[in-house]
Amino acid sequence: MKNEFLKGIRHRMELLGVKFLLLLPALLPLKAAVKVGGNLLGLLAFDVVRIRRRVTLENIKRAFGDRYSKAERIRIGRASYVNFAKSMIEFASLKRLGRAKLLELVEMDGLEIVDQCLAGNHGIVAVTGHFGSWEMLGAAMAARGYGVDFLVGEQANTMVDDLINDLRRSAGIGTISRGVAAKGIFRSLKENRIVALLGDQDARRAGIFVDFFGTPASTFQGAAQFAYRAKSPIVCCFIVRGTDERHRAFFMPPIEPRPEAPRDNEIVRMTAEHTRALEEFVTRYPDHYFWAHKRWKTRPRS
Repeated sequence: MKNEFLKGIRHRMELLGVKFLLLLPALLPLKAAVKVGGNLLGLLAFDVVRIRRRVTLENIKRAFGDRYSKAERIRIGRASYVNFAKSMIEFASLKRLGRAKLLELVEMDGLEIVDQCLAGNHGIVAVTGHFGSWEMLGAAMAARGYGVDFLVGEQANTMVDDLINDLRRSAGIGTISRGVAAKGIFRSLKENRIVALLGDQDARRAGIFVDFFGTPASTFQGAAQFAYRAKSPIVCCFIVRGTDERHRAFFMPPIEPRPEAPRDNEIVRMTAEHTRALEEFVTRYPDHYFWAHKRWKTRPRS
Protein backbone atom coordinates (compact mmCIF):
# COMPACT_ATOMS: atom_id res chain seq x y z
CA MET A 1 0.00 0.00 0.00
CA LYS A 2 2.85 2.35 0.93
CA ASN A 3 4.67 1.57 -2.31
CA GLU A 4 1.55 2.34 -4.34
CA PHE A 5 1.15 5.64 -2.49
CA LEU A 6 4.78 6.63 -3.18
CA LYS A 7 4.42 5.54 -6.80
CA GLY A 8 1.34 7.74 -7.17
CA ILE A 9 3.23 10.74 -5.76
CA ARG A 10 6.19 10.12 -8.09
CA HIS A 11 3.91 9.86 -11.12
CA ARG A 12 2.20 13.13 -10.23
CA MET A 13 5.58 14.83 -9.80
CA GLU A 14 6.61 13.53 -13.24
CA LEU A 15 3.37 14.87 -14.69
CA LEU A 16 4.05 18.28 -13.11
CA GLY A 17 7.52 18.26 -14.69
CA VAL A 18 6.06 17.60 -18.14
CA LYS A 19 3.41 20.27 -17.63
CA PHE A 20 6.18 22.73 -16.71
CA LEU A 21 7.80 21.98 -20.08
CA LEU A 22 4.43 22.64 -21.72
CA LEU A 23 4.04 25.90 -19.82
CA LEU A 24 7.48 27.32 -20.65
CA PRO A 25 6.95 27.77 -24.42
CA ALA A 26 3.47 29.15 -23.72
CA LEU A 27 4.97 31.96 -21.63
CA LEU A 28 7.83 32.87 -23.96
CA PRO A 29 8.35 33.08 -27.73
CA LEU A 30 9.57 29.71 -28.97
CA LYS A 31 13.16 30.76 -29.71
CA ALA A 32 13.54 32.37 -26.27
CA ALA A 33 11.94 29.38 -24.53
CA VAL A 34 14.28 26.98 -26.31
CA LYS A 35 17.42 29.03 -25.72
CA VAL A 36 16.76 30.17 -22.15
CA GLY A 37 14.89 27.11 -20.92
CA GLY A 38 17.19 24.64 -22.65
CA ASN A 39 20.32 26.19 -21.19
CA LEU A 40 18.80 26.50 -17.73
CA LEU A 41 17.47 22.94 -17.55
CA GLY A 42 20.50 21.39 -19.27
CA LEU A 43 23.02 23.09 -16.99
CA LEU A 44 20.91 22.29 -13.94
CA ALA A 45 20.79 18.59 -14.85
CA PHE A 46 24.47 18.29 -15.79
CA ASP A 47 26.27 20.63 -13.40
CA VAL A 48 24.00 20.86 -10.34
CA VAL A 49 21.89 17.71 -10.00
CA ARG A 50 24.44 15.76 -12.08
CA ILE A 51 21.92 13.25 -13.44
CA ARG A 52 23.96 10.41 -14.98
CA ARG A 53 26.88 12.78 -15.49
CA ARG A 54 29.39 10.01 -14.74
CA VAL A 55 27.72 7.64 -17.25
CA THR A 56 27.75 10.39 -19.87
CA LEU A 57 31.45 11.16 -19.47
CA GLU A 58 32.39 7.47 -19.40
CA ASN A 59 30.43 6.87 -22.62
CA ILE A 60 32.13 9.78 -24.40
CA LYS A 61 35.51 8.43 -23.29
CA ARG A 62 34.60 4.92 -24.47
CA ALA A 63 33.47 6.20 -27.86
CA PHE A 64 36.33 8.59 -28.62
CA GLY A 65 39.22 7.38 -26.47
CA ASP A 66 41.86 10.10 -26.18
CA ARG A 67 40.50 12.16 -29.05
CA TYR A 68 39.08 14.64 -26.52
CA SER A 69 40.63 15.89 -23.31
CA LYS A 70 38.76 15.63 -20.01
CA ALA A 71 37.74 19.29 -20.28
CA GLU A 72 36.46 18.73 -23.84
CA ARG A 73 34.48 15.67 -22.74
CA ILE A 74 32.83 17.75 -20.03
CA ARG A 75 32.03 20.43 -22.61
CA ILE A 76 30.48 17.85 -24.96
CA GLY A 77 28.51 16.27 -22.10
CA ARG A 78 27.16 19.63 -20.96
CA ALA A 79 26.19 20.61 -24.52
CA SER A 80 24.49 17.22 -24.93
CA TYR A 81 22.28 17.91 -21.89
CA VAL A 82 21.47 21.40 -23.13
CA ASN A 83 20.58 20.04 -26.57
CA PHE A 84 18.37 17.38 -25.02
CA ALA A 85 16.57 19.96 -22.86
CA LYS A 86 16.04 22.20 -25.90
CA SER A 87 14.61 19.25 -27.82
CA MET A 88 12.16 18.46 -25.01
CA ILE A 89 10.95 22.08 -24.97
CA GLU A 90 10.46 21.91 -28.75
CA PHE A 91 8.53 18.68 -28.33
CA ALA A 92 6.35 20.34 -25.70
CA SER A 93 5.67 23.13 -28.22
CA LEU A 94 4.38 20.89 -31.01
CA LYS A 95 0.71 21.52 -30.31
CA ARG A 96 1.08 25.28 -30.79
CA LEU A 97 3.64 25.36 -33.60
CA GLY A 98 1.47 24.55 -36.59
CA ARG A 99 2.45 23.39 -40.07
CA ALA A 100 3.84 26.69 -41.38
CA LYS A 101 6.17 27.14 -38.41
CA LEU A 102 7.46 23.57 -38.63
CA LEU A 103 8.23 24.03 -42.33
CA GLU A 104 10.12 27.20 -41.45
CA LEU A 105 12.08 25.63 -38.59
CA VAL A 106 13.19 22.39 -40.28
CA GLU A 107 14.91 22.22 -43.66
CA MET A 108 15.22 18.84 -45.38
CA ASP A 109 18.25 17.44 -47.17
CA GLY A 110 17.63 14.25 -49.15
CA LEU A 111 13.84 14.23 -49.38
CA GLU A 112 14.19 12.85 -52.89
CA ILE A 113 15.49 9.65 -51.27
CA VAL A 114 12.27 9.38 -49.25
CA ASP A 115 10.13 9.96 -52.35
CA GLN A 116 12.07 7.39 -54.40
CA CYS A 117 11.68 4.79 -51.67
CA LEU A 118 7.95 5.43 -51.27
CA ALA A 119 7.57 4.98 -55.02
CA GLY A 120 8.35 1.30 -54.39
CA ASN A 121 5.07 1.09 -52.43
CA HIS A 122 6.52 -0.88 -49.50
CA GLY A 123 6.71 1.98 -47.04
CA ILE A 124 9.88 2.99 -45.20
CA VAL A 125 11.42 1.90 -41.93
CA ALA A 126 12.99 5.17 -40.76
CA VAL A 127 15.73 4.75 -38.17
CA THR A 128 17.26 7.47 -36.05
CA GLY A 129 18.65 7.63 -32.53
CA HIS A 130 18.56 9.75 -29.42
CA PHE A 131 20.14 12.43 -31.52
CA GLY A 132 19.06 16.04 -31.93
CA SER A 133 15.38 16.97 -31.79
CA TRP A 134 14.10 13.65 -33.15
CA GLU A 135 10.46 14.34 -32.24
CA MET A 136 10.66 17.60 -34.23
CA LEU A 137 11.94 15.60 -37.22
CA GLY A 138 8.85 13.40 -37.22
CA ALA A 139 6.56 16.40 -36.85
CA ALA A 140 8.28 18.22 -39.73
CA MET A 141 7.81 15.18 -41.97
CA ALA A 142 4.11 15.01 -41.08
CA ALA A 143 3.83 18.76 -41.80
CA ARG A 144 5.12 18.05 -45.31
CA GLY A 145 2.30 15.60 -45.87
CA TYR A 146 4.12 12.32 -45.27
CA GLY A 147 2.31 9.59 -43.36
CA VAL A 148 4.46 9.04 -40.27
CA ASP A 149 3.97 6.56 -37.43
CA PHE A 150 6.24 6.32 -34.39
CA LEU A 151 6.95 3.02 -32.69
CA VAL A 152 6.63 4.01 -29.03
CA GLY A 153 7.24 2.30 -25.74
CA GLU A 154 4.58 2.57 -23.07
CA GLN A 155 5.64 4.72 -20.12
CA ALA A 156 5.07 3.27 -16.65
CA ASN A 157 3.36 6.57 -15.85
CA THR A 158 0.16 6.37 -17.89
CA MET A 159 -0.67 10.04 -17.26
CA VAL A 160 2.64 11.13 -18.83
CA ASP A 161 2.25 8.52 -21.57
CA ASP A 162 -1.15 9.91 -22.58
CA LEU A 163 0.17 13.47 -22.57
CA ILE A 164 3.20 12.60 -24.72
CA ASN A 165 1.18 10.69 -27.29
CA ASP A 166 -1.39 13.49 -27.42
CA LEU A 167 1.42 15.89 -28.38
CA ARG A 168 2.49 13.54 -31.17
CA ARG A 169 -1.04 13.19 -32.50
CA SER A 170 -1.48 16.97 -32.45
CA ALA A 171 1.46 17.16 -34.90
CA GLY A 172 -0.10 14.55 -37.20
CA ILE A 173 2.11 11.66 -36.04
CA GLY A 174 0.55 8.25 -35.60
CA THR A 175 1.69 5.97 -32.78
CA ILE A 176 2.23 2.22 -32.69
CA SER A 177 2.58 0.68 -29.26
CA ARG A 178 5.35 -1.86 -28.77
CA GLY A 179 2.75 -4.18 -27.28
CA VAL A 180 1.10 -4.64 -30.70
CA ALA A 181 4.11 -3.58 -32.76
CA ALA A 182 4.22 -6.26 -35.45
CA LYS A 183 0.59 -5.95 -36.53
CA GLY A 184 0.64 -2.16 -36.49
CA ILE A 185 3.97 -1.82 -38.29
CA PHE A 186 3.09 -4.21 -41.11
CA ARG A 187 -0.25 -2.45 -41.60
CA SER A 188 1.51 0.92 -41.74
CA LEU A 189 4.13 -0.29 -44.22
CA LYS A 190 1.43 -1.90 -46.36
CA GLU A 191 -0.26 1.51 -46.49
CA ASN A 192 3.05 2.93 -47.77
CA ARG A 193 3.66 4.99 -44.64
CA ILE A 194 6.90 5.79 -42.81
CA VAL A 195 7.44 3.86 -39.59
CA ALA A 196 9.99 5.69 -37.44
CA LEU A 197 11.87 4.18 -34.54
CA LEU A 198 14.93 4.75 -32.37
CA GLY A 199 17.60 2.17 -33.09
CA ASP A 200 20.17 2.89 -30.39
CA GLN A 201 18.84 1.49 -27.12
CA ASP A 202 20.47 -1.34 -25.22
CA ALA A 203 18.43 -4.41 -26.17
CA ARG A 204 19.79 -6.63 -23.39
CA ARG A 205 19.74 -10.33 -24.28
CA ALA A 206 17.01 -9.86 -26.90
CA GLY A 207 19.39 -7.93 -29.17
CA ILE A 208 22.21 -8.79 -31.50
CA PHE A 209 25.70 -7.39 -31.03
CA VAL A 210 27.02 -4.99 -33.62
CA ASP A 211 29.89 -2.54 -33.28
CA PHE A 212 29.17 0.97 -32.05
CA PHE A 213 32.38 2.99 -31.84
CA GLY A 214 34.41 -0.21 -31.94
CA THR A 215 32.63 -1.87 -29.01
CA PRO A 216 29.92 -4.54 -29.43
CA ALA A 217 26.54 -3.10 -28.41
CA SER A 218 23.34 -5.08 -27.93
CA THR A 219 20.96 -3.65 -30.55
CA PHE A 220 17.28 -4.27 -31.24
CA GLN A 221 16.68 -6.33 -34.39
CA GLY A 222 13.24 -4.87 -35.03
CA ALA A 223 14.12 -2.35 -37.76
CA ALA A 224 15.93 -4.98 -39.83
CA GLN A 225 13.34 -7.68 -39.20
CA PHE A 226 10.42 -5.53 -40.29
CA ALA A 227 12.33 -4.26 -43.32
CA TYR A 228 13.27 -7.78 -44.39
CA ARG A 229 9.79 -9.25 -43.95
CA ALA A 230 7.96 -6.32 -45.59
CA LYS A 231 10.60 -5.79 -48.31
CA SER A 232 10.84 -2.18 -47.10
CA PRO A 233 13.99 -0.05 -47.26
CA ILE A 234 15.58 1.31 -44.10
CA VAL A 235 16.27 5.04 -44.34
CA CYS A 236 18.47 6.53 -41.62
CA CYS A 237 17.62 10.13 -40.77
CA PHE A 238 19.15 12.67 -38.41
CA ILE A 239 18.34 16.24 -37.42
CA VAL A 240 21.01 18.84 -36.66
CA ARG A 241 20.47 22.06 -34.72
CA GLY A 242 21.84 25.34 -36.08
CA THR A 243 23.09 28.30 -34.06
CA ASP A 244 19.79 30.09 -34.69
CA GLU A 245 17.74 27.18 -33.21
CA ARG A 246 16.60 26.14 -36.68
CA HIS A 247 17.23 22.59 -37.87
CA ARG A 248 18.42 20.68 -40.89
CA ALA A 249 17.32 17.07 -41.41
CA PHE A 250 19.41 14.59 -43.39
CA PHE A 251 18.17 11.41 -45.07
CA MET A 252 20.73 8.74 -45.94
CA PRO A 253 20.67 6.42 -48.99
CA PRO A 254 18.43 3.42 -48.29
CA ILE A 255 19.59 0.16 -46.78
CA GLU A 256 17.74 -2.26 -49.03
CA PRO A 257 16.82 -5.77 -47.82
CA ARG A 258 18.04 -8.63 -50.00
CA PRO A 259 15.23 -11.22 -50.02
CA GLU A 260 17.47 -13.81 -51.68
CA ALA A 261 20.05 -13.65 -48.86
CA PRO A 262 19.73 -15.73 -45.65
CA ARG A 263 17.44 -13.94 -43.22
CA ASP A 264 19.77 -14.04 -40.21
CA ASN A 265 22.68 -12.64 -42.22
CA GLU A 266 20.51 -9.82 -43.50
CA ILE A 267 19.29 -8.92 -40.02
CA VAL A 268 22.89 -8.56 -38.84
CA ARG A 269 23.98 -6.65 -41.94
CA MET A 270 21.15 -4.12 -41.88
CA THR A 271 21.41 -3.62 -38.11
CA ALA A 272 25.14 -3.01 -38.41
CA GLU A 273 24.60 -0.55 -41.27
CA HIS A 274 22.03 1.63 -39.51
CA THR A 275 24.21 1.60 -36.37
CA ARG A 276 27.19 2.69 -38.48
CA ALA A 277 25.14 5.57 -39.93
CA LEU A 278 24.32 6.80 -36.42
CA GLU A 279 27.98 6.52 -35.42
CA GLU A 280 28.93 8.70 -38.39
CA PHE A 281 26.59 11.50 -37.31
CA VAL A 282 27.51 11.21 -33.64
CA THR A 283 31.18 11.53 -34.63
CA ARG A 284 30.39 14.70 -36.57
CA TYR A 285 28.05 16.15 -33.92
CA PRO A 286 28.94 14.57 -30.55
CA ASP A 287 27.04 17.24 -28.63
CA HIS A 288 23.79 16.17 -30.35
CA TYR A 289 23.81 12.67 -28.87
CA PHE A 290 22.17 11.72 -25.58
CA TRP A 291 25.15 10.03 -23.91
CA ALA A 292 23.37 9.41 -20.60
CA HIS A 293 21.90 6.15 -21.90
CA LYS A 294 23.89 3.03 -20.85
CA ARG A 295 24.41 1.97 -24.46
CA TRP A 296 27.02 -0.72 -23.74
CA LYS A 297 25.42 -2.06 -20.57
CA THR A 298 24.83 -5.60 -21.92
CA ARG A 299 28.03 -7.45 -22.71
CA PRO A 300 28.40 -10.41 -25.08
CA ARG A 301 28.67 -13.81 -23.44
CA SER A 302 32.21 -15.16 -23.51
